[in-house]
Amino acid sequence: MPEARSWQVRWWQNRWQSATGRWRSATVEQRRTWRLSAVSAVVGLVVAVASVVAAGPWDSGQRTAERARAAGSTATGGERHGGPSRAAPSASPVLAPLGTAAVAPSPDSGDDAVPRPTGAGLADALEPLLDDGALGRPRSVSVVDAATGRQVYGARADTQAVPASIIKLATGVAALSALGPDHRIRTTVVGPDGDGKAGDGDRIVLVGGGDPTLTAHPVKGADHPAGLRRLADRTAAALRESGTESVRLGYDTSLYSGPDLHPIGPNENISPVTPLMIDEGRLDDSDHGPAPRSEDPAADAARAFASMLRDRGIEVRGEPRPAKAAKGGKPAKGGKAGKAGKAGEKALATVRSQPLSALVERMLTNSDNDIAEALARQTAIAAGEPASFDGAGRAVTARLRALRLPLSGARIADGSGLDRADHVSAALLAQVLVRAADPDHPELRPVLTGLPVAGFTGTLRGRYARDAVGRGVVRAKTGTLTGVNTLAGTVVDADGRLLVFAFMTNGTTDPQGAQRALDRMASALANCGCR
Repeated sequence: MPEARSWQVRWWQNRWQSATGRWRSATVEQRRTWRLSAVSAVVGLVVAVASVVAAGPWDSGQRTAERARAAGSTATGGERHGGPSRAAPSASPVLAPLGTAAVAPSPDSGDDAVPRPTGAGLADALEPLLDDGALGRPRSVSVVDAATGRQVYGARADTQAVPASIIKLATGVAALSALGPDHRIRTTVVGPDGDGKAGDGDRIVLVGGGDPTLTAHPVKGADHPAGLRRLADRTAAALRESGTESVRLGYDTSLYSGPDLHPIGPNENISPVTPLMIDEGRLDDSDHGPAPRSEDPAADAARAFASMLRDRGIEVRGEPRPAKAAKGGKPAKGGKAGKAGKAGEKALATVRSQPLSALVERMLTNSDNDIAEALARQTAIAAGEPASFDGAGRAVTARLRALRLPLSGARIADGSGLDRADHVSAALLAQVLVRAADPDHPELRPVLTGLPVAGFTGTLRGRYARDAVGRGVVRAKTGTLTGVNTLAGTVVDADGRLLVFAFMTNGTTDPQGAQRALDRMASALANCGCR
C-alpha cells in the first residue's frame, strides 16, 4: 500500500482526537449505549457470515446446494419452483351460476381472503331492526353473497309483495338482455316518394320509435339525448336538397298498442305512454321527478317539430295530424335512413337515443317511470309481443325466465312499478342483481352502475345522514308507494365482501319511519362482518 500523505495522517489524528474528546465528555449512560450498539453490530455481522457459510458455497449467483436440489427434481414447465407434488391453487369463480355448486375455495382463493358472512351473523344484525314498528306486513328480506350467488340470510324471502319502483331492476335487466347495452332508439322522418319528395299531398311523417328522452332543448357534446332540433335540421336539409319547400306534417304513434294511459290514471309521475314525445311530456324545464304532464305528448311533439321546420325555412301547412308511415300499422323497422316503409317511402332524417346502457342508468338513478315503460315496450317489440302494458309484462317475464331467475308466483304488470298489480319476491329481486353482477353477463352491468349512491346521487341523495355508516357504501334502488316501502341494491360489508340485498314491506302507515328502518338495515350490512 502506498505511504499515506501527510494531510491524510493529520485528518485521522483530528478524527481520533475528536472521538476521544466526545467519549471523555459523555455521561455514563451515553457510554453504556455506545458500547451496546457496538456489540450488537459485531454480533449481527458474525451471524450473517455464519448463515452464508451454512448455506453452502455459491456458484454464478446460485448456491450449489440449491442447484443440486433443483437438478434432482422433474421439470414441469413454466416457472413453478417445486416439482409436481404441489398443485397450484385453483381460483374460485367470481360468481357461480345459480343452481350449481361453486368450486370449492382453496386456501389461496379470494373467497377465503375476504371472509363470508354467516346466516347467524346476519340474523343477529338484521332481526332486531326487522322488529321496527314502522315496518308493515309482510316484511321480506333476502341477502345474497354476490361472489357465490347463494342466499346467506332470508326472512320470508319467497313471499310475493308489491315492489313499487324496485321492479325497474327487472325491467332494466330484461331490456339489456333482449337488446344489448349498445342499442339505440331511433326517431325518424319519412317522405312517401323514393327520392325523398313528399307525395300524397306533400306529406312527411314524424315516426315515433319509443324514445322518451327525445328533447326539444339544445344538445351539446358527443353523448347526449336525441335532439328534435337536430332532426329538424336534417329534415329541412333533405327537403331543400330535393327541391321541396312546402309540406304537410303527420305523426305516427302506431308502434305501441293498447291504452296509453297508465292504470294509475293521469299523474305527475308519468306521461301517457306513447312512442312519440319530447322531454317525457313534461310541461316545465325539469328532467326528473314529478312534473306537470302533457295530455297528448305525441301531438305536442309534432307541433314543436312543425315550428322548428318553419324556423328553418320549410313551410308546414296546417296542423300536424295522426298518420301511418308503414304497412301493418308499424313504422319502418329500425327507422334506418334509406329503408322503405310501405312502397315508395324513404327516411329523410333520423336521430338516435343514447345507448340503452345510459337509459337504464338514468332510469334507475332517478327512478324514471317514463323510461321504464319505454324500455318494457322495447323488450316487447324485440320479443314479437304487442308493445302494450300486457305485452311488455309478458316479454319482461320471459326474459327473466331465460336468465333462470326464480319467478314462481311473480306477476309483472308494468315496467315502472306504479301498478299495484305487480307482485314479486325479495328473493327474485336479489337474484336479478346477482345476475347483473355475473361475469358471464357483462351486458347487464348498467343495472349496477345505475344504482343511486347513499347520500350522494339520485333518489338516495337526501337519505343517509353525513355520519351514517351506509353513506357512500350502500347503492340501492328505492321503491315508494302509499303503504309500500322497498329497497334493493348492493353493499360492501366491513370485511370487504360484496353483498346483494332486497328489503320489502307493505302495509306501512309511517312512510318516513319505514324508509329510515330500511336504510338502517342496509347500513347494518355495511357495518358488520356478520360472522
